[in-house]
Amino acid sequence: MPLAVVTGCAGFIGSHLVERLLRSGYTVRGIDRRSPAGGDPEARFNLAGALGHPGFELHVGDLLELDLPPILAGADYILHLAARPGVRGGWGDDFDGYVRDNFLATQRLLRACTGTGVRRLVLASTSAVYGAARPPQRERGPTRPLSPYGVTKLAAEHLVRMYGRQHGLPWTILRYFTVYGPRQRPDMAFRRMLADARAGRPVRVYGDGSQVRDFTYVDDVVAATVLAMRQPQAAGKTLNVAGGSPVSLREALAVLGEVIGRPPRVVHVPPTTGEMPVTRADMTRTRECLGWQPRVGLAEGLSRQWTWLQRRLLQEGLLPDWEEDPESRRLGRAGREDPSSVRTGWEEPGWVGPGWEDGRSVGGGWEEPGAAGTGWGEGEGQEHG
Repeated sequence: MPLAVVTGCAGFIGSHLVERLLRSGYTVRGIDRRSPAGGDPEARFNLAGALGHPGFELHVGDLLELDLPPILAGADYILHLAARPGVRGGWGDDFDGYVRDNFLATQRLLRACTGTGVRRLVLASTSAVYGAARPPQRERGPTRPLSPYGVTKLAAEHLVRMYGRQHGLPWTILRYFTVYGPRQRPDMAFRRMLADARAGRPVRVYGDGSQVRDFTYVDDVVAATVLAMRQPQAAGKTLNVAGGSPVSLREALAVLGEVIGRPPRVVHVPPTTGEMPVTRADMTRTRECLGWQPRVGLAEGLSRQWTWLQRRLLQEGLLPDWEEDPESRRLGRAGREDPSSVRTGWEEPGWVGPGWEDGRSVGGGWEEPGAAGTGWGEGEGQEHG
C-alpha cells in the first residue's frame, strides 16, 4: 500500500484528508503537535475515526523538534498542511510564531524530504498570498499579501519551489480559498456563527458585510488535494482550489439563516486589518491539471456543517434542551448516550464524510483559539501543526 505522511493531521482539513486516504487504501503517518490523549477536545474528536484504523500511525510533536527522517522513511507522498493560520495575528508579538510555524518548520520538513525518493510533496497554501491583487486571482498573477500570515505562507511557497529546483523535490502547491465545513475550529467564522445563532447570541460581523469570499467546502478541498498528489499534470504547478461561486458576507448570512430556520441577529465590529476585500479564484489551470470541479454549494455545505455541529454538541452533552430542539430530536437520544453512533469516521459506509468513494469528492494541529478570528479570514482554511 502507498504511504502518505500528513502534517497537521489533527486539524480541520488534515483530519478529513487522513480519513479519505485511509478509505482509499493508503497507509498514513500523521504528524501533529496536539495529542488526542492530551486533553485537546478538537484533536480527540477530529481523529476519532482514524485512531481506530490499523493503517494509521500518529506522531505527536513539533515539526521543528521531531526526528523527521524515520517518520518520512519510505513515504510516497507528503502532504504539508501544518501552519499557523489567521490574518489577524502576527502584527505584534505573534509575528515570530508565524515565521516559526509557517516558514522555519516548512524548511525543516523540506530538508528532511531531500533524498527520500518521495513521489510528491503537496503544500497547502492560501488565497491570502494574493492580498491586494485584483480579482479574479490567477496563479501566475501578482501576489501582494496584506498580512504576516500571507507573507509567511508565500515565503513557504518560495521555499518549496527552491527545493524543487536545487534538490529535485517533486512538488505541487495548492492555494485554498476560505474552507468551511464539519470540524472547523471553534474560532472559525461559520462554526462560530452557527454556534452563536443556535444559542441566541448575536453573530459578530467584521466590517459592513460587503467583503466577498470564494467559499470552498472541505470535501471538495480533500478531493483536489488527493488529485494534486497523484496527477502527473499537477507536478511543479501552483493551483487555486475554490468553490467557484463567490458571495458577500451579507449573502452568506442570509443562506445561514435559511439553514437554521431563522435569520441571525448581527452585531457589527471594526473590520480586520489585513483582510482582503474580495477573493475570487480563476480556476482554469486547476481544471486543466486536475480535471476537478467543486461539487458542494454553500447552502448544502452549511446544512452539512449545521447537522455536524448539532451532533458534536450532543457528543459533548451541551444540548440540555434537546427535547425542545427538532433537529436534536431527529438526531436522537442515542447520540448523547453513545457518541460512537454519531461519530464521523471512515468505518461508517453511509457517512457523507471526507470524500466520495468514486473520487468525486482534505491540517497540523497547533490549533490556538482565536488565531483566525477574522471576518472571513483568508487563513481560515489553513491548519497548523
